[in-house]
Amino acid sequence: MTSNLVISSRCSLFLMLFYLLVSASLTATSAQWVWPKPRTLSWPIPLATILSPNFTISSPYHQHLSPAVNRYRLQILTEHHRPLIPPPVNLSNSSPPLQALTITVKDLAAPLQHSVDESYALVIPTASSTANLTAETVWGAMRGLETFSQLVWGLKPLLVPVGLDVWDSPLFEHRGIILDTSRNYYPVDDILRTIKAMSANKLNVFHWHITDSHSFPLMLPSEPALADKGSYGNDMLYCPADVATIVRFGLEHGVRVLPEIDSPAHTGSWAEAYPDIVTCANMFWWPAESEWADRLASEPGTGQLNPLNPNTYQVLKNVIGDAVALFPEPFFHAGGDEIIPGCWKADPAIQSFLSKNGTLSQLLEKFVNTTFPYIVSLNRTVVYWEDILLDADVKVDPSFLPPEHTILQTWNKGPNNTQHIVSLGYRAIVSSSEFYYLDCGHGGFLGNDSQYDRPPTSGDSGNGGSWCAPFKTWQTIYNYDIAYGLTPEETKLVLGGEVALWSEQADPTVLDARIWPRASAMAETLWSGNRDESGKKRYAEAMDRLNEWRHRMVNKGIRAEPLQPLWCIKNPGMCNTVNPSD
Repeated sequence: MTSNLVISSRCSLFLMLFYLLVSASLTATSAQWVWPKPRTLSWPIPLATILSPNFTISSPYHQHLSPAVNRYRLQILTEHHRPLIPPPVNLSNSSPPLQALTITVKDLAAPLQHSVDESYALVIPTASSTANLTAETVWGAMRGLETFSQLVWGLKPLLVPVGLDVWDSPLFEHRGIILDTSRNYYPVDDILRTIKAMSANKLNVFHWHITDSHSFPLMLPSEPALADKGSYGNDMLYCPADVATIVRFGLEHGVRVLPEIDSPAHTGSWAEAYPDIVTCANMFWWPAESEWADRLASEPGTGQLNPLNPNTYQVLKNVIGDAVALFPEPFFHAGGDEIIPGCWKADPAIQSFLSKNGTLSQLLEKFVNTTFPYIVSLNRTVVYWEDILLDADVKVDPSFLPPEHTILQTWNKGPNNTQHIVSLGYRAIVSSSEFYYLDCGHGGFLGNDSQYDRPPTSGDSGNGGSWCAPFKTWQTIYNYDIAYGLTPEETKLVLGGEVALWSEQADPTVLDARIWPRASAMAETLWSGNRDESGKKRYAEAMDRLNEWRHRMVNKGIRAEPLQPLWCIKNPGMCNTVNPSD
C-alpha cells in the first residue's frame, strides 16, 4: 500500500511539473481553446501564471449576473480541465498568481432581448494579480465569464494565460436551438442541461416548440383541459412553475426562452379537449390509394384549427394570453407552417365556404387577421415560419403581415428563401433544413415502409426514408453562410440562425448527442464567422479545436457525440485529407 502511494505521489508531481515546464517552442495556440473563437484575441508571448486557490470574482450586484458569477467561480476552481493536447506555454517567472477578476458593467438595466449588446473586453495582464472584464451589459459580462473560464486549465495548480487581451462581440444577434417537446417529451432537467450547454457555446435563444399535433404538454391556467387531455400524461407536462424555472435558468445563463405555439396546423392534440375547433383530427394521415397532394398531414398526426369556427379564436386567445404571461420574451412564435389543403377540405363548413368561391388562402387570411393583431396588442413581435407567405398553395398576402411586427423563419430552399424573405423587407431567422436540421439522416419513422424493400443487388439504398437526408455533419453546418448571396443591406435583415431538433426519433436518451457538438459548429459561425482574417474558410483548423471543445463538454456532463477516433486527436493533422481549403 505504501509503495502504491509513493508511485501515485510521484505521478502527480510529474504531471504538475509537466504542465508547468512544457516547451514554449510551439505556437501560442492554447488560448485558441476558446469556443466559439473570439473576434479578436492577442497573446503575443505564450506565458501563463498560477491561478490562486483563493481566486475571487467581483462584480456589481445583479439578480441574474450575480448567480452567474458564483457559478463560474466554482466552475473555474473545480473543473481542473486536462487538455487532450498539452498547451504549449511557459510558466511566467515574473507574473504573480492571479488572485481576482474584476467585472465592470456599464448598463446594468439592459434587458435580455434581441439586439442587446453582448460585447466584452477581457485583459489578463502579465504584471498584475487582477484581470479585468468590461462589458456594456450583464449579458456581455456572462459571455466574457465563459471565455475566461475556458482559458483556465490544469490539475494543481490551475494555470491561466497572462499578457492576453480579448475583444469580442457576435456577428449575429440571434443564435439558437429549436427543441420539439411535443412529439416526444423532455423532462425539465434535460431542458436545463441544454440551456446550460447553450450558454457555454454563447448561444442565446432557446426556441421551445412546445405543442404540436402529437401532444399538448403545456399546462395553461385559462385552458387546463388542453394539457389534461392532450398531453401524454400527468408526468409528461410542463406546469407554470416548470416554465418559471426554465425562464429563470435561461436568464441566469444569458439565454432567452422563445415559446412557439404552432397554429393553425399542427394542432391535432387540441382536439382531445375541443374536437369542434379542429378539422380532420385523428384521421389517417395519408388515405390509401390517394395522391400525396390529397394527404391530410405531412406526417402521422392530423389536425388543423378551423378558421370558420368562432370558438377557435376564444380558445386560441386564451392560449396566447397565458403563454405571453408565462414567457417574458418579446418575440412570440405563432407557427403558421405546413397548412395541408386536404385537412381543411375534410370539414363540411369549409367545403361550403369553398363551394361559394372562397379559397384556402382566404381562410388563412381570416385566421391571421384575427390572431396577429391580438399578439401584437400584447407587445410581442410575431415570428412565423416562412410558409405563411411563401407556400405554393395556402398563403397570406403580405399586407396582412407588416414587416415592423413580423419575422419570418426560413426552413426550405436554403439561401434562396432567405433572399426571398429579405427582398420583401422582412427580418429573417435562418433554419435551412438542408444545413441546420439535426434530425435528418436517421431514417424514417413510418412503419410498413416499402422504401426499405429493395433488391440487394440494386445498389440503391435510397435515402433510408429520411425526407431531409443526408445527416448534417458539423462541417456542413460550419461551412454554411446564412447570408450567402445577400447584399450588405439585405444581410442586416438576417437576425441569425437556429439549428433544429425535431423529435420524431429523438428523446432524452439521445438529446445531447443529436445536438452537440454540431450545434457548436453553428455557434462559432454565428459568433465570429467561419473564415480567418484573410477570408479563407477555417474548417480545417476548427477540427482540432472542436475536438478539444467536445472533450471539455463531455467532462461538463454534456454527452456530445465524438467527431473522430481519439488517435486523430492525439495526432493532429494525421486524419485530414490533403485537399486544400477553399
